[in-house]
Amino acid sequence: MKVLLAVGGGIAAYKSAELARLLMQQGHHVQVVMTRAAEEFVRPLTFAALTGRKVLTNLFAIESAIEHISVAEEHEILVVAPATADLMAKLAHGLADDFLTTLYLAFTGPVVLAPAMNVNMWQHPATQANLETLVKRGHTIVEPGSGYLACGMTGPGRLADPEAIAAVIERASNQRRDLDGETVLITAGPTQEPLDPVRYISNRSSGKMGYALAEAAAARGARVILVSGPVHLAPPRGVEVIHVRTAVEMREKVMENLHDAAIVIKAAAVADFHLSKVPDQKVKKTAARISLELDPTPDILAELGRKKGNYLLVGFAAETQNLQQEARRKLETKNCDMVVGNLVGGSELGFESDENEVVLTRRQGEPIQIPRASKRHIADRIFDEILALRLTLHAADGR
Repeated sequence: MKVLLAVGGGIAAYKSAELARLLMQQGHHVQVVMTRAAEEFVRPLTFAALTGRKVLTNLFAIESAIEHISVAEEHEILVVAPATADLMAKLAHGLADDFLTTLYLAFTGPVVLAPAMNVNMWQHPATQANLETLVKRGHTIVEPGSGYLACGMTGPGRLADPEAIAAVIERASNQRRDLDGETVLITAGPTQEPLDPVRYISNRSSGKMGYALAEAAAARGARVILVSGPVHLAPPRGVEVIHVRTAVEMREKVMENLHDAAIVIKAAAVADFHLSKVPDQKVKKTAARISLELDPTPDILAELGRKKGNYLLVGFAAETQNLQQEARRKLETKNCDMVVGNLVGGSELGFESDENEVVLTRRQGEPIQIPRASKRHIADRIFDEILALRLTLHAADGR
């Protein structure tokens, strides 16, 4: 495995040399990146001797103007140890003023952070807020140990043991590369069904769950095609995004890109009805009541269930009541392999929120409850269960 080991500027940097040695002994390719502050604690020559590779430090003393991009693309996992308070703040807010922070913004694989700092710095609300941001982004945190610190204080903040960090690296890497070479097709967001040139029917879907699924699939090595309704979200890194507006457009793009897909996830909240004939001009407001005749939009999930090629089909059920019953009904009537159910309509979870709480319904076995967590974390849990289900289905088919 190709590991990027990023060393931050703290007294615990000396432990990163032991971590580099451990990773090399385990047969990994290790490329060390150091901040300017880290060089004050450990010289780059130490890491160069341990890894047999030149250490990357100065953004402006490199062989290519885009070396931070090529290095990001060549490696499978980024490990930051120690992750200092300053470095975590930069990563959380996307600041990029040296080789490491620019590399981080270009990196699309799994990220492991091993914080180390003074106990008061660790417990400060600013550091904890930055940590929460990084966790929501899907990064793995190796919690600092508690004990006597270099500053003379006692408490949490000590860098985890190199053996513990190496074990987390191994688990994170194994988990996140299980979709290599596969194509995952995901829909996200709402659709907008025009009533006239300026008005439309839509819903409250933000697209955050679908985008989190796309980001998680890309991090696991998949080629990801994301068919997205109108949202205010940045495209996930490494994902092919196809923008659509209406249910008809979404159906067209899904069917066009279906042939290579191994997994299809319909996370979009497609409008159920549309105006079949849209006026050419804006409808003027009058005192009289206006009635609209609405027709059903295409049922994309049902059509995918009827076609049902070699892909595994996952639907979503956003409900305000009777969640498990409705998820089971959708599973059977749409011929899905799994349905992800979540309650919507509240103020804290589901639509528009950064967090979710879902129930996974399959044809066999009890529903799987995934408790409240960030949508990025839930996305990885969903993929864990999708891959486990696929193994079960293949075994049943005798493959």
